[in-house]
Amino acid sequence: MTTTYDAIILGAGHNGLVTAAYLAKAGYKVLVLERRDIIGGCCITEELWPGFKVSTAAYVNSLLRPEIIRDLELKKHGFEMLPRSPSSFSPFPDGRYLMMGPDKDMTHKEIAKFSTKDAENYPKYEAMLTRVADFLEPMLTQTPPDPFGGLWNLWKLGKLGMGFRRLGRDAGSEAVEILTGAARPILDRWFESEELKATIATDAVIGAFAPPSHPGTAYVLFHHVMGECNGVRGVWGYVRGGMGMVSNSIAAAAKSYGAEIRTNAEVGQILVKDGRVQGVALKDGTEFHAKRIASNADAHVTFLKLMDAKDLPEGFISAIKRIDYSSATVKINVAIDRPPNWKALPSDGKVGPQHHGTMHVCPDQDYIERAFDDAKYGRWARDPMIECTMATALDDTLAPPGKHILSMFVQYAPYHLKDTTWEVEKDRFADRCFDLLEEYAPGFKSSVLHRMVIPPPDMEKMWGITGGNIMQGSMNLHSMFSFRPAAGYANYRTPVKGLYLCGAAAHPGGGVMGACGLNAAREMIRDG
Repeated sequence: MTTTYDAIILGAGHNGLVTAAYLAKAGYKVLVLERRDIIGGCCITEELWPGFKVSTAAYVNSLLRPEIIRDLELKKHGFEMLPRSPSSFSPFPDGRYLMMGPDKDMTHKEIAKFSTKDAENYPKYEAMLTRVADFLEPMLTQTPPDPFGGLWNLWKLGKLGMGFRRLGRDAGSEAVEILTGAARPILDRWFESEELKATIATDAVIGAFAPPSHPGTAYVLFHHVMGECNGVRGVWGYVRGGMGMVSNSIAAAAKSYGAEIRTNAEVGQILVKDGRVQGVALKDGTEFHAKRIASNADAHVTFLKLMDAKDLPEGFISAIKRIDYSSATVKINVAIDRPPNWKALPSDGKVGPQHHGTMHVCPDQDYIERAFDDAKYGRWARDPMIECTMATALDDTLAPPGKHILSMFVQYAPYHLKDTTWEVEKDRFADRCFDLLEEYAPGFKSSVLHRMVIPPPDMEKMWGITGGNIMQGSMNLHSMFSFRPAAGYANYRTPVKGLYLCGAAAHPGGGVMGACGLNAAREMIRDG
């Protein structure tokens, strides 16, 4: 059995697979080690119930970098996007609803039902976000400079500064607010309709343990204009066959270049000698050796669980221990025998445009704030913010004929509950979510065939993400770009020579982008 490789990747999440594919394409002998019996990490498709293929964790795509799709020829390996139109549907307690995007004329008419002023302002708001995205998007595939490093880093910082200067005062001020500020004041300034503001605000807080009034939540707003689907910017879509096809297509590309992928191979220790990585030891004692190791695990797992503290500087360990892994989300996967029949727009058991995109239960911004108030005191939200997607509206490969899969992403739900546990509470929480959906879509509960409830501790156990944090650590400004995962180590390298980070713990963070894996591979190849 071969035990020596040019590079070993820890974890077959989509970022780790991207790193493996690029390294293998460059001629490296690559081994990927995956703890579970399925590849993909949080980007997977599993047949949870007979005939139902479920995107168990991640559920929608747009941000996967187009250069990765092109370079690795992912379409040749089965990757296919299905654009969503409309992109969102928000029903409200008074019986009205708001349908949005990507059709601009339809979006204008829909917003005008609530405010003609907002309908006129919305294209201007999107144009503002696009200006910010045009400045920030190139940074996603750049290695962040070290502000405390040498002249080369200072030159890179100066280049960024010149790019920022070209934005001009107005756009530059907007960019700074988007990067550092709260979503709510921005939305309140641009719009008057609470229905529109609530719909947009959900984008700002998804996966974050913060309400839209907290600084840092505005950062995510520009993502919806940044991604693309089949070359069309700002359009989100489903992946045919489920999100696992993202990982499977990347894995197929990696294998075509010669990479080896092993499942049921849990790493127990990263082996280090004299400040240089030597390889890894599996939990069963098997050792594999390489001069280059890239970890797709988060920083807590990589440095505090898989390594000996004596091999890392004390200051670095302290910085890693400061990373915030607060989690906000429960994922509920549901098999249903008919689409939700929304009171605001009935469909009588048929799939309609209201089922194509993200369906929100979130009537206003205060509703989100109150949901967070529960969580910050250690309780699950009594009235949670619910996002539902039904990929089977566009992809008939995922469920038996006439049946559907509903993915529910629900906030807020803290990792630690006061005076109780998630084992006791998770079904109560799911029941509450179903009761709310029943109010908006009568008959929903009787349509449920199966369900799977995944609170933060279960996410941690299933996917190895500390605290159940889907971003591998908070994405506030102080933990982004040159400070992710820690100041001085944002270039994918670590204090141990030959050891790299290639997952969302590194720049640019969470989301199904693949940029972390791409950037790490580039730096590893550069080091030779």
